Amino acid sequence: MIRLLLSLCLALMALPVTAQSREPFADPISARIIPGWDLPDGRHVAGLELVLKPGWKTYWRSPGDAGIPPEFDWSRARNVGAVQVDWPTPEIHIQNGLRSIGYDGRVVIPLTVTPRRSGAIRLRGRMHLGVCADVCMPHAIDLDGALPRGNGTPVPAVASALAALPYSAEEAGVRAATCRLRPTDRGVMLEARVALPRTGRGEIAVIEPNVADVWTSEARVHRADGWLIAVSELVHNRGKPFAIDRSDVVITVLGGQFAVEIEGCTAG
Repeated sequence: MIRLLLSLCLALMALPVTAQSREPFADPISARIIPGWDLPDGRHVAGLELVLKPGWKTYWRSPGDAGIPPEFDWSRARNVGAVQVDWPTPEIHIQNGLRSIGYDGRVVIPLTVTPRRSGAIRLRGRMHLGVCADVCMPHAIDLDGALPRGNGTPVPAVASALAALPYSAEEAGVRAATCRLRPTDRGVMLEARVALPRTGRGEIAVIEPNVADVWTSEARVHRADGWLIAVSELVHNRGKPFAIDRSDVVITVLGGQFAVEIEGCTAG
């Protein structure tokens, strides 16, 4: 019930960004912030580029039982009210019989920054993540980059990453999404039913209840009468009772052809 804690290192940043590794050995991953462009409402779209050495991977926001979820701390940023992180469609990795969800090679993660006021933005903080090959450990890097204002033209690398996000429910033709809840001895069993076209071979589903300190099991997935049905058990890490708001549940379906992200579900 506890995610395997095993993942390795991370490093640098530039443009105009620095990222200082906190480990003394060579990093299997490098990173840089890509300054982007201003939106009409005053927000700034930027990107975080991660480049992994061959054989290494890092993790998606919901990494599976064999991964470490990434976390960001922007408390040292200047003129930053909020940072929205959008995750491109990840890949499925199997290692030692365990499934993890993440990226290898190169990935650009779009960041949409809401400033507190007009003027310059300095995106300074820390990223906690895991990187894994034969050995896996938690790692942290310090991020520090200025985001110049005044450019309204999309930057190709970040625009391409935005295009690689999973489809929305509307884009994918989702007709309905329901969630049935049933108490168990340990927590809650959640059955999600999604009416959507097939997304390709090897479909998996990831259920995120977005409840603090709640572990979610790998979903069991099957299809019946045009519905994708995914069942996960939800357990509080300290055995406490908890409530689930169906409007906060996110269901991501990853198939061989495309991925779909469904935000919220109704009572089944």
